[in-house]
Amino acid sequence: MLAGKNKEAMNRTYRLIVAFVIMASFLSGFDVRAQASEVRQQLLATVHVHSSASTGELTVEALAERAEELGLNALILTDNFSLRYEYGLWPLPGLLKQHVSFPSVLEYGIERYLDEIAAAQSRHPNLIILPGVEVAPYYYWTGSILNRTLTMHNAQRNLLVIGLTKPDDYRSLPASGNPSSYTFDWRGAVNAVPMLLAIPAVWLWRPFRRDPARRSLRRAIACVLIVLAVALVANAWPLSQPAFSSYDDRLGYRPYQALIDDVRAKGGLVFWSMTEARDFHEYTAGPLGTVTVKTEPHLESLLQTTGYTGFGGLYQDGRTGVKPGELWDRLLQLPTSEQRSPPVLIGELAFHGFTDAGKDLHRLVTVLWVKERTASGVLEALQSGHSYAVGDGDQHVQLRLDEFQVVCHGGTRSASVGDRLDPGGARDLMIRLSVTAVDRGRHPVKVRVIRSGQILAQLAGQTPFRIDWPDTHAPIAERITYRVEITGSGELLSNPIVVEPILPLKAMS
Repeated sequence: MLAGKNKEAMNRTYRLIVAFVIMASFLSGFDVRAQASEVRQQLLATVHVHSSASTGELTVEALAERAEELGLNALILTDNFSLRYEYGLWPLPGLLKQHVSFPSVLEYGIERYLDEIAAAQSRHPNLIILPGVEVAPYYYWTGSILNRTLTMHNAQRNLLVIGLTKPDDYRSLPASGNPSSYTFDWRGAVNAVPMLLAIPAVWLWRPFRRDPARRSLRRAIACVLIVLAVALVANAWPLSQPAFSSYDDRLGYRPYQALIDDVRAKGGLVFWSMTEARDFHEYTAGPLGTVTVKTEPHLESLLQTTGYTGFGGLYQDGRTGVKPGELWDRLLQLPTSEQRSPPVLIGELAFHGFTDAGKDLHRLVTVLWVKERTASGVLEALQSGHSYAVGDGDQHVQLRLDEFQVVCHGGTRSASVGDRLDPGGARDLMIRLSVTAVDRGRHPVKVRVIRSGQILAQLAGQTPFRIDWPDTHAPIAERITYRVEITGSGELLSNPIVVEPILPLKAMS
């Protein structure tokens, strides 16, 4: 009887060992490096918001209260950094000049701005408030006010700078209108040369015993030299110079690359803002006619610069660069390097206040999948592309991407938005997509699944919408990107899922 019990115990132990081995074998099928299985939670963030520190109507506190009232989780401020402009007449543009400025962070005070955000954050611990600025690094003049052709270019060619927390990081941003970023170089030394006119002026002023009759003439010449020296130095003051002159129209994207490199070195994020929007105004200059201020669409900026984090791909204006096969898809297919990585898409609200027709903080959001509910978690999700942008449009329908994955190996390997999937030779790629509306209602949607710039699937239905779409013709020897575009009720654009080559070229040869 005792032997029977021992035999039964051994059988139980054997069954447990077998079960453990089977379970271990099953779990080993999950390649941790290829999984999107790390726990992330969705947060609703509004990006590109102006407060009363610059051109917005509401204080930071009022914005925080409204954001919480609407159920938002993160508020990303991007107040205008500098709105100081000037134009000078030749030959003394520094002396004979017109200067105008509008409310901005530099006018408001950098420390005051950051302290105000920190104070609002302490009063609203459930809302993540990130400081940021909207920067136009450079503008330039062409034409002549005398010929009534004076034009200021690119005052609205902006970059959004997010994630800097130290006043000195802002104070040194290389941008037009920011004197703290100006440097003393050879140009400053040349501009200081007129000070040397004081030497002959002093020499002429001193009395000459042998020729007292010409004293008045010499002192008159000395006065002229002093006045000339003062005028030339005043024209060149301050002797420090901006990195890029607003009277030089040949600089291209150098000023923008300089800002991107500066922010990146400080650990911040940089996004190109509304690259396809156009700005055009004409201002009267009395009897001298009008002054034109314009910024043309500049989608090419995404190609002409490197190192930026991403760009605004969803905002309340026409856009072509995010259409299937257009510039964004082409950029996603470029080889990655330290200087160039796939640009991340965000949604931009450009909120200034409720006087903007149809705008409120929740009308256009960037939904983030964060590892942790902190400021650093928000920044990490923004940088890595674990996000999608959604606007409710004229239908006032807010969509949510509950699931968007690429799976293979019978579902044992998967990747979600912002992740990479190594299929390990598997060819059973499946796209899983689930879309709902915030109000849980039934709303028409048009869904396009885009693979490496080509429309893989084009479907129509109603929310809640779900598909499992097998990609049976996926290329096996190249990197693939999958993203989704949803219209019909509002608009939703996702960042891509990247799938590594199914079979490397060596394996095919």
